[in-house]
Amino acid sequence: MLEPEEVSAMLRLKELGWGAKRIARELGVSRNTVKDYIAVGGWTPYRQPARKKALDGLEPWLRQRLRRHRGNADVIRQELATEKGIIVSIRTVERAVKPYRRELEAEARATVRFETAPGWQMQIDFGERLVEIGGSKIRAYLFVATLGYSRRHHIRAFRNERQESWFEGLESAFAKFGGVTEEVLFDNARALVIEHDPATRTVMFNDKLKAFAKHWGFRPRACAPYRARTKGKTENGVGYVKRNAIAGRSFPTWEAFEAHLEAWTREVADVRVHGTTGEAPIVRFQRDEAKALKAIAGMPPFHVARDLIRRVQADCAVEIDGNAYSVPWRLIGEMVRATIMDGIVRIYHGSRQVAVHQACDGRRQRSVDPTHFDGLAGSRPSYPRPSDLPSSSPQLSPALLRSLGEYEALLGGGF
Repeated sequence: MLEPEEVSAMLRLKELGWGAKRIARELGVSRNTVKDYIAVGGWTPYRQPARKKALDGLEPWLRQRLRRHRGNADVIRQELATEKGIIVSIRTVERAVKPYRRELEAEARATVRFETAPGWQMQIDFGERLVEIGGSKIRAYLFVATLGYSRRHHIRAFRNERQESWFEGLESAFAKFGGVTEEVLFDNARALVIEHDPATRTVMFNDKLKAFAKHWGFRPRACAPYRARTKGKTENGVGYVKRNAIAGRSFPTWEAFEAHLEAWTREVADVRVHGTTGEAPIVRFQRDEAKALKAIAGMPPFHVARDLIRRVQADCAVEIDGNAYSVPWRLIGEMVRATIMDGIVRIYHGSRQVAVHQACDGRRQRSVDPTHFDGLAGSRPSYPRPSDLPSSSPQLSPALLRSLGEYEALLGGGF
């Protein structure tokens, strides 16, 4: 390929009347090259001839399959072989779907901000954080509720993320805000949502959640699957709590940690000027939102009990949430029903209550009632030790005591 200056010299020689053969000899190029440049009238960049590609014409199909398989190019490669009979490398597929992948990434990041009317919506979520309490790192589960209009927060710390923690967090939020919103938006947590079809947006809520929502008079809503940004106010709130309220701090006790969260919410989160609304959350709440909430005065709490079925193991205990709770030893191998409510574990065999325990907070703990082992060979006796007997207790007569030698002589063998 000639440089633009060479082509310009070629055209000047042509204007002087030189022929193509003479120009070619002068410039040291082929005569056909001279003819081509003279024909187009100047220098043109080189264009590589178009070459047919294996995936040409399949652009709509590739885009649709990339969406269906959430960006998995290897699955698309397999379906090209089985459905289209086209054998290509995964790198070829990745190059072909590259523009569509950028489209998916932009769609996932895009967020349409929407505002809700006072009293209309509250968003809730849980976030995990390791917190130093009493010199040890403890995993805390932070429940964060955010009012959609005022952006006012309510924060609770729990030791787990079970269903009763969600409900307790919600009830404490209703109590703090003094009312209930029309709807509550949350993620697709297993404790609340049984199934959520991403295509049809059909949601199947947990039965206890439906009963809880009916009791308090709100409508439950689950955000779109894989679209946690739908509840962005709370997502931002969880991050704000982690970065501002907890980061770099340690606490002597769990109670001190809870007290700090409450004080931080009141003294920092409620009074800061919010970046979106331009007002302090407590100001917007008191002016517009407090009166828009549905009153809860006189409403009793929703008592939720977890019901579990367990088999009694050989160690005379049942396992619940990683902890062991003893039951009478005669029930080994039997199925029992356990209910957990208000921190109390009650265990039933049929309709009869056979054990009651205080629920363990952590994991790998054992709660044992010694009476459950009464009458079991090898267990510690439940009757008092001789040293514990009163002095008036009758003593055994020496005549009733025999030496082991007498038994040995009678049986003809040693012990």
